[in-house]
Amino acid sequence: MKKLFSILFMLVFSAGLYSFTSPEYFEGKWAVTVKDTPQGTATIPMRFETKDGKTMGYFVEDPSGTEKPMSSVSISGDVLTGYFNIQGYDVYISLKKVDDESAAGSLMDMFTAEAKKVK
Repeated sequence: MKKLFSILFMLVFSAGLYSFTSPEYFEGKWAVTVKDTPQGTATIPMRFETKDGKTMGYFVEDPSGTEKPMSSVSISGDVLTGYFNIQGYDVYISLKKVDDESAAGSLMDMFTAEAKKVK
């Protein structure tokens, strides 16, 4: 019985470790497409960086290309969540790794978001 418990513990522990995504995965530029918003489908350029263990996020709101900082960014397990104000609305986006070049999630848990790394 102890052996069975030990094996199950190791399997659960290993699966738990596998589900964590490092901050380095999200670093760099992303093209985040948010689908079916009241204004239609929109692509928001975003960039994430980690300095001194803290992840920061930036986004571009208008065609000028000027980056604006996000209010906060956190990574919990394998989900990045970024809070920011765009077009007068306080919103948040959640993204989870799909593969090495893409992530998926939602804006405000209402609109589907798909992110592709920009090279």
